[in-house]
Amino acid sequence: MINQERKLLLGVINRFIGRFSRQIQRKTLLETSREYPFVAMDTMQVFEQLLFVERYLREKYGCQELEVFSFVDVGCGFGNVMLFAEQFGFETYGIEKDEASIEVALGFFDKKQIIRADIMNYKNYQRFDVVYFFCPLTEGEREFEEFIENEIRPGAILIGNYKRSKKIETNKRFRRLSAALPIWEKVSTGFQKGRL
Repeated sequence: MINQERKLLLGVINRFIGRFSRQIQRKTLLETSREYPFVAMDTMQVFEQLLFVERYLREKYGCQELEVFSFVDVGCGFGNVMLFAEQFGFETYGIEKDEASIEVALGFFDKKQIIRADIMNYKNYQRFDVVYFFCPLTEGEREFEEFIENEIRPGAILIGNYKRSKKIETNKRFRRLSAALPIWEKVSTGFQKGRL
C-alpha cells in the first residue's frame, strides 16, 4: 500500500514539475546545442536515491539529523531535486546559470541556496557532502563528469544519473555504494605522498 501511495503522490508532483519544466524550456537562455534546457529527473528515482543516501549517512555516522550534511544539485534547474533533498533534511544548494530556471527557483529557495555559476567553472565542489547531477550537457559530458569526480572531496557521496563515462567503475578513488543506483563514495584523492 505504501508504494501505491508513494506512486500516487509522486505522480501529482510530476504534473507540477512538468508545468514548470515547460515554462522554463520556453524561456531558457542556455545554448541548447551543447547544454540541456531543464529536464526533470524521474521523481521516483530521485526519491529512491535520496532515501538510500539518507540511510547510508545515518548508519555510517550514527546521526539523527541530516542538516549537518550539505547537498548540491549541479545544474539544478528550478530546484525540483533540491525540494526533495530539503525534505529529507539536507542543507540544500543548487548550481545554475540559466536565468529562466533561477527565476522559478527563487520562488522556492532563499537566494543563498542558489549558486549562480557555470557548472564547469565553479571551484568549490569540495564543500559539499552529497553532490547530485543528471546529465546536464549534450556536449562535454564526460569532461564534466571527470571534473566533478576530481573536484569533490574524499568522503563525499556522488549521485551521477545517466553518466556517460564508465571509468568511475574501475577508479580506485571511488566505491560504488549501490548495485542498482548510480551512487558512489569518494574514498581517496588518488594522490600519493610526495607526488602531485
